[in-house]
Amino acid sequence: MKKLTIIGGGPAGYAAALYATNFDIEVTLIESDTLGGTCLNRGCIPAKYWLHVAELNHEIDTSNEFGIEIKDKKINWQQTAQKRFDTVNKLVSGIGMLLKSKKVTVVEGWGSIKDKNTVNVKKQDGDEVDISSDFILIATGSKPREIPNIKVDEKFIITSDTALNWEEPPKKVCVIGAGAIGCEFASLLNDLGSEVTVVELAKEILPGLDKRTSGELRKQLTKRGVDFKLSTSVTEIKDSKVVFSDEENAEFDCVLVAVGRSPLTENIGIDQNGIKSTNGYLEVNLETLQTNVSNIYALGDIVFGTPQLAHVAFAEAISAVTHIATGKSSPINYKAIPYVVYTRPELAEVGINSDTAKEQGIDIKQAQHSFAGIGRALIQNQNQGIVKVYSEEDGPIIGASVCGPAAGEMIHELMYMVGWEALPSEASEFIHAHPTLSEAIGESLLSLNGRGLH
Repeated sequence: MKKLTIIGGGPAGYAAALYATNFDIEVTLIESDTLGGTCLNRGCIPAKYWLHVAELNHEIDTSNEFGIEIKDKKINWQQTAQKRFDTVNKLVSGIGMLLKSKKVTVVEGWGSIKDKNTVNVKKQDGDEVDISSDFILIATGSKPREIPNIKVDEKFIITSDTALNWEEPPKKVCVIGAGAIGCEFASLLNDLGSEVTVVELAKEILPGLDKRTSGELRKQLTKRGVDFKLSTSVTEIKDSKVVFSDEENAEFDCVLVAVGRSPLTENIGIDQNGIKSTNGYLEVNLETLQTNVSNIYALGDIVFGTPQLAHVAFAEAISAVTHIATGKSSPINYKAIPYVVYTRPELAEVGINSDTAKEQGIDIKQAQHSFAGIGRALIQNQNQGIVKVYSEEDGPIIGASVCGPAAGEMIHELMYMVGWEALPSEASEFIHAHPTLSEAIGESLLSLNGRGLH
């Protein structure tokens, strides 16, 4: 029986452990904190919980538009926070029970690679143990990236790791960074009544995503009251005052640093064992997820050049374990990874957009359709936003971007088209139910095929 030791119990690590039990593999999982990693405990799940609370609050505030009058609304912040903890704890407990039922050995402590077949674990009580195995899988995750001139104190200047622990949202917040994390916090805080300013060094929010779709989201958030300061940075924070590069300044109750995440690969034996890395990210063969030390694999947020997304970590876990168990590669199609920003409205993208196509020298056709005339969107009072679809000139669909209601769900239909390299003429033949939000996709595909309907 092969032996596999996994360092890290986040999405990449626990998914690899669970998947490995489908094969003749003895699995040991090492975790120094809590099972589920950042995603479950401090990121994806609690953040989306708060976004749901914020959306419910917005729906109650606007229910009179549908003739439903709700008076004397009150938010019990203590109860709201407790529901969040209960949700997270239920999921963490579920992972623990699942690992136990699959006979995965879970060891609590700090794991580091001693040599290519040994992992040393320092336990909290001071004891140490060496675990021998045929294969080692590194899945140690990431931490919030900090800005050199701004010292995080987790009181006034905080990161996304602790922001979700607010007893109740601060009244006035400065968010540094308009990537996915920054935009999501801006959206939820705005819906909960906070005054929000977002500072971004780039010319548009969500750098790297489609500018037209990102601009649409920015316009909608701005209309709601979020203040965006683009092509701007923070030069100084003194007491409660934030000074910006445009020489303006303002006082805030809190500053949230949301400028991305850094890999957690320090003190785990990378350099000592000659494992190649770039700026802390581990270099791997993307066909197999092997590092340059052939029996050591790396997954998730620590992999160089791949998206830091939980669903990518799940996919990489399956790919790596498949290679460990069978010797056969099962590479991931990184060109068809859905990317979702859980704002209100949501923004989602897959594949190549017009900017990346230009950078790669790909001639494309593109078509778009607005939610303005989509019946279901009008019914829900969410008829702002667009769908954009891209194809190669006389070739398959290579990308799509959606800004609108349920974009995070709708993008998966487009993911299949990108992944299976469907032609516009083929995809436009599929029928979308009426009335649904996905009709906007159908209309875009008809236009991309040169025969638009509406």
